[in-house]
Amino acid sequence: MSRVINWDQYFMGVAKLSAYRSKDPNTQVGACIVTADNKIVGVGYNGLPWGCDDRSFPWEKREGELYDTKYAYVVHAELNAILNSTQNLKGCRIYVSLFPCHECVKAIIQSGISQIIYEDDKYNNSPSDLAAKRMLNAAGVEYKKIPYFDLQIK
Repeated sequence: MSRVINWDQYFMGVAKLSAYRSKDPNTQVGACIVTADNKIVGVGYNGLPWGCDDRSFPWEKREGELYDTKYAYVVHAELNAILNSTQNLKGCRIYVSLFPCHECVKAIIQSGISQIIYEDDKYNNSPSDLAAKRMLNAAGVEYKKIPYFDLQIK
């Protein structure tokens, strides 16, 4: 008998597969935006903006002056998925492999996405996480963690 995955597993699988496009050696994140009737309308991963050569910007360095770290340059998966979307996102769900930071939550709220489904929350209770959840709660955007799902990519 074949194994059939549910919708959450399917869309999280798309998000996680997208993360493999990221050149970030430390944290590869993927996102997948889906309509209420389960149509994919946006996909993204954390990477540099169009036209910025991956070899010309810092990926390894995570400490020091902002200019010398990846944090000044990387577009997060959630924002890339929103920017890559093919329609209005009001009422959509976003699947992300890592709970979004406070900056991405602003974009999620502004875009009209109504639910975040995530797998990992390694920054739980950090200042960014607390700010993100405060905004989500105030805006009425739901969020739920789903169990780890192994894609078994070799």
